[in-house]
Amino acid sequence: MNFTHWLYSLSPSPTLLLLIIAGVALLESLAVVGIVVPGVVLLGAAASLAGHADMSITLVLIAGTLGAFAGDNLSFWLGRSQRERIPGWWPLDRHPEWLEGGIDFFQRHGTMSVVIGRFVGPVRPFVPLVAGMLSMPSRRFALVNALSACVWAPVYLLPGYWLGRSWSELMKLPPGAEHWLLVLSLSLLALGVLFSWFRYQLSGQGRLHQWLEGYQQRHPACARLWCALRSPPPANEFPLASLSLLLTSLIALIGWTTWVLIHDGPLPMDRQIHALAAMLQHQWLLGTSETLAKIGDALGITLLMAPWLLWLAWARRFAALLLLAGALVAVAVANTLFKALAGRARPDTPDYLTGSMSYPSAHTSTSVVVVGLTAAFAAQVMPLRYRAYAYWAGILVCTPMALSRLVIGVHWASDLIGGALLGLIVCALTRISYQRWQRPDLSMPPWPWLALVSLVLETARVLLFAPV
Repeated sequence: MNFTHWLYSLSPSPTLLLLIIAGVALLESLAVVGIVVPGVVLLGAAASLAGHADMSITLVLIAGTLGAFAGDNLSFWLGRSQRERIPGWWPLDRHPEWLEGGIDFFQRHGTMSVVIGRFVGPVRPFVPLVAGMLSMPSRRFALVNALSACVWAPVYLLPGYWLGRSWSELMKLPPGAEHWLLVLSLSLLALGVLFSWFRYQLSGQGRLHQWLEGYQQRHPACARLWCALRSPPPANEFPLASLSLLLTSLIALIGWTTWVLIHDGPLPMDRQIHALAAMLQHQWLLGTSETLAKIGDALGITLLMAPWLLWLAWARRFAALLLLAGALVAVAVANTLFKALAGRARPDTPDYLTGSMSYPSAHTSTSVVVVGLTAAFAAQVMPLRYRAYAYWAGILVCTPMALSRLVIGVHWASDLIGGALLGLIVCALTRISYQRWQRPDLSMPPWPWLALVSLVLETARVLLFAPV
């Protein structure tokens, strides 16, 4: 019996498991406690056990919804009844900025903060508490809380549940695939931790950024480069994060491409991961992957970006227009050159991809450019403490796009890594080039309307046109 079989053998009874899901959801939503409890991990594990036991998904979602609803209501009641004492409670007496952040968030978003706050990590455990402290009407809170809990539960529980349902197939891994899955999982975890740490160190408050700022003041040659690349006043930001991303991605792409060329074919991990992907080709997963393929091809990206590029032209934001359009052209040209250089055949070549090579994945690199630049420009206008969430959201959007290429079977796993690195290089170059042209006083684009137009065009593209 392997570790996974042993772990599932410890699964509690269905009734106890539902109580555990409800309890963890309650603690995850409870004021202050939600910061300490690793709710996402615990809910994912419990939902996975429920899926493996073939429990009713309806009961699982009801348990999660009721727990989340009760946790927020309890926090609201505490805020209403203990409003004068709360600032003196531990640990809020040592970290008053936590409560201040929740108050600021509630004042900016009003009733919608109860919905949005469930999905925003730093303020999630405080919004219901603040709503009670600021005397939000109880009936209104209960109604909005119930609706938001109904949305929250599927987002947190369904991924773990479906993983548990399909785990019996995952346990029949092709020979060697378990090793590569473990290596890739640990690598992604390490990259996530390093990303969070380096992101802070490279920001204006990080020690590395402060040390480099002091160093350039003592050395005239470095000072000239610092002044040439930093943004105009009053921000005066040096693109240290973008330069670091450019350097590391460039070195990684050179090394990875060299390894791919040396093997003159799929890498050892490619065949094993390809065999694993072939085992997971459920109808719904294939349909989702084919939809993502249409969204990420040349026509899909063109329709997706057209409203934004046209608005930039209408608003006379020519610097942003040229750099964004240039990034799309640059990644397309780079993909063409790399594919010609590698000359690597695809695992499977449908008719519409006849003559197209495999390395790197153009879908992955283009998605990284579009989503990465969107996250970067969004983070630019966000408070510093929330900027990381824009980048994590970008990662969550790009990952399914990349993995869909494995499900369809038109790329090797190493193609996705090469495509992601290429996209990151183009993102970094674009951000560095735009640094001198950004203006903090420019008005925001009408993003809800532009997003709606992009959504309509993309829906028409998926429904009416074949892949290209």
